Amino acid sequence: MKSDLFSSEHMAQQATAPGMTLQNSKSIKYAVNGEMHARQGSMIAFRGNLQFERKGQGIGGMLKRAVTGEGLALMAVTGQGEAWFAHEAANCFIVEMEQGDVLTINGRNVLCFDASLSYEIKTVKGAGMTGGGLFNSVFSGYGKLGLICEGQPIVIPVTAQQPVYVDTDAVVGWSAQLSTSLHRSQSFGSMVRGGSGEAVQLMLQGEGFVIVRPSELKPEKASAH
Repeated sequence: MKSDLFSSEHMAQQATAPGMTLQNSKSIKYAVNGEMHARQGSMIAFRGNLQFERKGQGIGGMLKRAVTGEGLALMAVTGQGEAWFAHEAANCFIVEMEQGDVLTINGRNVLCFDASLSYEIKTVKGAGMTGGGLFNSVFSGYGKLGLICEGQPIVIPVTAQQPVYVDTDAVVGWSAQLSTSLHRSQSFGSMVRGGSGEAVQLMLQGEGFVIVRPSELKPEKASAH
């Protein structure tokens, strides 16, 4: 049988080392040798001796989606084998973190991560009064973090001289050393969103970067919960 479908570009190869790699721009492959964590419902295929355990409130109830405050459930994947993860054909990216790195990420953009990474859920400072609060997961430690983004992300440098204002629906994450606060603009909503009334953006100040996606938040499908 012959087809471009069977080219090396599409063919899954046996892993040569444990850990996560990009299978392609829309999926992440993880060679499991022990334990890793992933978004519930994101596993699209696996081979080998793997177990998938739904995490309880200790983890699953902790990752929050921005603004709504709803939980994003996680699962632990244990054993030895290979698993592939994706979410609604969103673009995938791998962030390699080293000791001392701290990254704040919106829960809806988390796909999978090494069990060696530490994380905690924090309410974004200054954003507690918006629609139930803005919750982000703060990752630190040593390991890899797999992220998803609807569309191609934009990474914007933040400097002391130039703070950056972002739509809370579009923000993916930022370097954790940045300070955050809410900025209200009367005209922004009516001009950009076609609405009326007061609009709120997240203002980031300091030295670092912010990641935004080129689309507004859409309701999660029922199957994602």
